[in-house]
Amino acid sequence: MIALSLAEIASVVGGQTYDIPDEQARVTGPVVIDSRKVEAGSLFAAFAGERVDGHDYAADVIAAGAVAVLAARPVGVPAIVVEDVQAALGALARHVVARLGATLVALTGSAGKTSTKDLIAQVLRRSAPTIFTPGSFNNEIGLPLTALSATDETKFLVLEMGARGKGHIRYLTGLTPPKVGLVLNVGTAHIGEFGGREQIAEAKGELVEALPADGTAILNADDPLVRAMSSRTKAKVLLFGEAAEADVRAENVRLTENGQPAFSLHTPTGCSEVTLRLYGEHHVSNALAAAAVAHDLGMSVEEIALALSEAGTLSRWRMEVTERSDGVTIVNDAYNANPESMRAALRALVAMGRGRRTWAVLGHMAELGDESLAEHDAVGRLAVRLNVSKLVAVGGREASWLQLGAYNEGSWGEESVHVSDAQAAVDLLRSELRPGDVVLVKASRSVGLESVAQALLEGFESGVDAR
Repeated sequence: MIALSLAEIASVVGGQTYDIPDEQARVTGPVVIDSRKVEAGSLFAAFAGERVDGHDYAADVIAAGAVAVLAARPVGVPAIVVEDVQAALGALARHVVARLGATLVALTGSAGKTSTKDLIAQVLRRSAPTIFTPGSFNNEIGLPLTALSATDETKFLVLEMGARGKGHIRYLTGLTPPKVGLVLNVGTAHIGEFGGREQIAEAKGELVEALPADGTAILNADDPLVRAMSSRTKAKVLLFGEAAEADVRAENVRLTENGQPAFSLHTPTGCSEVTLRLYGEHHVSNALAAAAVAHDLGMSVEEIALALSEAGTLSRWRMEVTERSDGVTIVNDAYNANPESMRAALRALVAMGRGRRTWAVLGHMAELGDESLAEHDAVGRLAVRLNVSKLVAVGGREASWLQLGAYNEGSWGEESVHVSDAQAAVDLLRSELRPGDVVLVKASRSVGLESVAQALLEGFESGVDAR
């Protein structure tokens, strides 16, 4: 964070200082909410959770080098006490962002946010110092923490914005007003909470509404609901996609023998070839979105193409591809799942398989509401249509819908199996896998199917990245 005195922080957040011997003492380290991550010069924000209350660690964080605690009550050590720690954190982020000379890039979408954010960050940091959201730290706490990690040297601040309802993105853009706003797609993630795709589009479009007249709205030309958002912004509009009218587009899209996308990248300033290190054709759209951001911020098409071709996966459990020493390939995409990302992952699995046996180990997709049965059934059917060798549906009722869809679509009834839990899936796979097989593991985060991927890698050499 940029260095601020405790007096200035207290003024910004409307807080009262307690037990502070020197209010001119400066916070020079990161703002953290995990006591284990405190460094010398940190500010510790104490949140009271369901199981852990950060206030209980106040003395420990001061002993570890924190300058003060941002707290909801006096804690017996140097503290700035506020009524609402979350609101104070947001106010501090808004103050710091206003002081920065950085360009803020914000992105949202139903699927692919984190992968695209990681691509944007890897491209832009070749040009200038870049701070970006770690993992999926994209909510009302994670976003200000990311913004507060910027320093005076930061040129680009790339912020992923998530939403579970109307007004969420509007709130986040109020904390960190973007200059560039990117909307990837409107799908069915969280449709049970929003009520429909039109309602999702309404919420996602809050991002482009927040842009200034001299900003840029980067919109997916291939998604009608996103493209229509051009009427909701006063900023310049830049389209990306495979549509002929897209300003940044891909032509001659193909997959390498390993299932990695390659294409010709066209921008208003020229054309260059890209071969991604990522897996699955769905990453073409993500790469085009990143290219559009980089183009708008002044990078040449050659620089962009080179950066995209060298970019990898930065966030865990998102199409992590590891080849075991016995030739079995494990694709750990277990961080989260929705119907769009499930379909994309299945197609990537088949592209990677090419003559090898393929296994789709899938769990339920959360927050689909009344669409849950139909969407799980459709994913199960798609696995059979794509000729996935075997679907292993893991878990309870929703998993049974996956398996039933595959069973009804299949010819022999042997294309799928339903198992009760992760351990049962591991036991099945350990007994049936053979060299050359490719295994995809994917489900909503709450299912915890990453344990299947990790178990399948145990007992083997650390493995090699199959890229």
